[in-house]
Formats: sequence, structure tokens, C-alpha cells
Amino acid sequence: MKRTTVSLPDELSAALGREAHRRRTSQSDVVREALRSHFGLDGKTRRIGFAAVGRSTDGRTAAESDEVLAEIYEERDRRRRDRGSS
Repeated sequence: MKRTTVSLPDELSAALGREAHRRRTSQSDVVREALRSHFGLDGKTRRIGFAAVGRSTDGRTAAESDEVLAEIYEERDRRRRDRGSS
């Protein structure tokens, strides 16, 4: 195991201490568990929150995503230009 030093803001350090005390374990154990979970190394199936959230409103598919994004950015840039010229 490798030792790592991490600087934490006071409120995060206090929260870590409270959580370790609540669990009756070390702060290192709490940090290891949190990092495993964050990086998906805890063996749990991770959900992708944005995937398959809904249907396409205009019938486009993921295969057309580059075109859709280009249109969105072009529209955004056009609106910014229009606001700047008024």
C-alpha cells in the first residue's frame, strides 16, 4: 500500500473525521472507500445517469450527434453575435 498526503479544507476534514467516528473506523478507511466508489473500483455496477433518459424530440439518433452539436453551437454563436450587435 502507498501512503499519500492530501490537503483538505477545514470543513471537509471535519466531515471526514465525523464520518470516521460515526463508522468507528479510520479516516484512511473512509477515504479509501470513497475513492473506490468514485473510480468505480468497488465492484458495484455503475449507472450512467444521462443514458437513455428520454426519446429524441426530433427523431435524430446518436449517430448524428456531431451534426446535432454543431447545429446547437452554431445557433448559440449566432445568438451571441446578434446580442453583441444590438
